[in-house]
Amino acid sequence: MSDFETRLFINGRFEAGEGSPETAFEPATGRMLADVASATEAQIDRAIKAADAARTGFALTTPKERAAVLNAIADKVEGNAALAAIESVNAGKPLRFVVAGELANVADVFRFFASAIRNMPATAVGNYRSSSMMSVMRRDPVGVIAQIAPWNYPLLMAAWKIAPAVAAGNTVVIKPSEHTPFSLLKLVEIIGDLLPPGVINVVLGNGLDVGQRLISHDLVRMISLTGDVRTGRAVLQAAAGPMIKRTHLELGGKAPVIVAGDADLESSWPRCARPVSIMPDRTAPPPAVFSLTARAPMN
Repeated sequence: MSDFETRLFINGRFEAGEGSPETAFEPATGRMLADVASATEAQIDRAIKAADAARTGFALTTPKERAAVLNAIADKVEGNAALAAIESVNAGKPLRFVVAGELANVADVFRFFASAIRNMPATAVGNYRSSSMMSVMRRDPVGVIAQIAPWNYPLLMAAWKIAPAVAAGNTVVIKPSEHTPFSLLKLVEIIGDLLPPGVINVVLGNGLDVGQRLISHDLVRMISLTGDVRTGRAVLQAAAGPMIKRTHLELGGKAPVIVAGDADLESSWPRCARPVSIMPDRTAPPPAVFSLTARAPMN
């Protein structure tokens, strides 16, 4: 692979980032893949305003129409060789696993929410104050959703965020990890003609600069993050600002700890956050392993 899309996707068009570059590497070899220019504050603002401008019209589409779009996206994703190759190289995963596992799952996520939005339950009951009135549950889109996806499953995590948001009639500004942006950019290139401009926007860059500006914007009504606890705290602080925002947080994750025989446990343990399994080297002294196990806050 030599050519990757490295531009932002704003209001249905690709445009070059104007901020500082972030270098992305191939994890399997350490080979540099590309320098990716970040979004500036002005570009983030334009992406969010494009999503805000698109939200009113898109919210008026029917579940049937949005389901048709999601199924069309699934059709374009399934078996897409170019998309699989980019995900494999950028995430450092064997191609056969991407094709048989992740790409199939991405398509399935879009199909699942295509079905789910056509089967949303609602309640209608007689009004408790008058028999001539009726109480109903009405479901409306939230609006502009800021999304931050991680590096470990770049495409699948993006699908888990985009599909339900679009299914419900929301618009999206999503930031992939600065380490693995290429498969998401390929996805929007493939599906860009299926949605009105502004419904899906992609901004690039690190979390401290681009991510913080994205989640703090006044037009953002909800924030979805898959990341670490520290970033989750930043999201909650932004959500509690002048405009209260809804949040969806997936924080932390599985944390296996491999104990090498020559490990300095006293200095390395503070960097092991809530491990769920400990796998010692055969040469690791049993007392040291026992000490490490005793300190693990299992849950």
